[in-house]
Amino acid sequence: MKKNRWLIALSAIAIHLSIGGAYAYSVYKIPIVTEMGWTETNVTVAFTIMMGLAGFAAALFGSLVEKMGPRKSAMVAAVLFGAGQAGAGLAIMMDSVVLYWLTYGVLSGLGMGIGYIAPVSTLVKWFPDRRGLATGMAVLGFGSGALITAPVANSLMEGVGISTTYFILGVSYFILMILGASYIAPPVKGFMPEGMKKAAESGEKKVKQDLAQMTAKEAVKTRQFWMLWAMHLVNVTAGIMMISVASPMAQEIVGLSMAGAATMVGVMGLFNGGGRLIWAAISDYIGRTNIFVIFFTIQLITFAVLPFTTNVIIFQLFIFLVVSCYGGGFSNLPAYASDLFGTKQLGVIHGYLLTTWSLGGIFGPIIVSTVKNMYGSYVPVFYLFTGLIAISLLIALLLRADVNKKKKSLERKKESVGDLSTTTS
Repeated sequence: MKKNRWLIALSAIAIHLSIGGAYAYSVYKIPIVTEMGWTETNVTVAFTIMMGLAGFAAALFGSLVEKMGPRKSAMVAAVLFGAGQAGAGLAIMMDSVVLYWLTYGVLSGLGMGIGYIAPVSTLVKWFPDRRGLATGMAVLGFGSGALITAPVANSLMEGVGISTTYFILGVSYFILMILGASYIAPPVKGFMPEGMKKAAESGEKKVKQDLAQMTAKEAVKTRQFWMLWAMHLVNVTAGIMMISVASPMAQEIVGLSMAGAATMVGVMGLFNGGGRLIWAAISDYIGRTNIFVIFFTIQLITFAVLPFTTNVIIFQLFIFLVVSCYGGGFSNLPAYASDLFGTKQLGVIHGYLLTTWSLGGIFGPIIVSTVKNMYGSYVPVFYLFTGLIAISLLIALLLRADVNKKKKSLERKKESVGDLSTTTS
């Protein structure tokens, strides 16, 4: 059966939309603490386990995902994530915190990590002409999952209770992910969409070549891999830090009301999701190297100016910009990796790079809470991140110079091969 690449993209969105529902976790916190009498720390541990495992699962099972293919991998993810969510309902019924950690935390975390990388490398292969847009669409689904799940879960809990809500959502996620998995498949080797093929044959448009076709083992031995890894780690840490304390930070620094801060957090979700698609789509035109330079330039200015910002609207706009760069980093990461290392083992390479997701999730909240406890203010956090982002901007510029140098070298090689074949004929 001939596959439609836009339906492949829709399948990837269905998978990411389901696992992205986990970001709505905050809606469960108060109801569980109130009804079950569990401590807030115990309830939060489940989310920490899930988020920590997700990034590391992507790295650990990346090679398995490549071997099994996207369909089987996404089906495994559907079973794990669906069982984790439904199992959380069973844990609530049995009043077992440990079972809650094992189901919502461990099973959902494993399912999330595998489900995150399973469709992405396939999408990149289906969209060689629009890699950024392709990964942006999938990751937008992930970023938007919470926007749908939060009101649905709230309404269900009021109507049928917490455990039944988990059962309903667990089954719903499973069905949606299985539907996505059943259609998703890689294209034939060297696939090019018709428009791209015609433009390449007529000489109207040059087909962009990957700088290399590497295995994951080869990629991790390059300095380009570690430069990209370090950049993404800082981008994720800055974004998660901002997301974790945006409400109290805005209330303390510019005196935003509690209701205003809650509205701001909701709008942040839109910028997180929208940034994933918009920045990724822009990168198809200006290049991934330039996008990361733009991210760190924006954030450098933002973190340097925020401590002196007293205007409520400007303060919020700065936060929205940081969150959009955070989302955009996730959607540009696999596309950038494929530009640098090719699509040969992109799933594995992307998985290794996603360890930054777990580490950023740990470092961001720890850094901001430690600094706040030490100085009694959020302001020193901005100075610390200004330094980290300045280093990341330097790495982004060096990586861009590296990429441009390699591109020129490849072009010279092509020209010399062309000249040789002309002489021979």
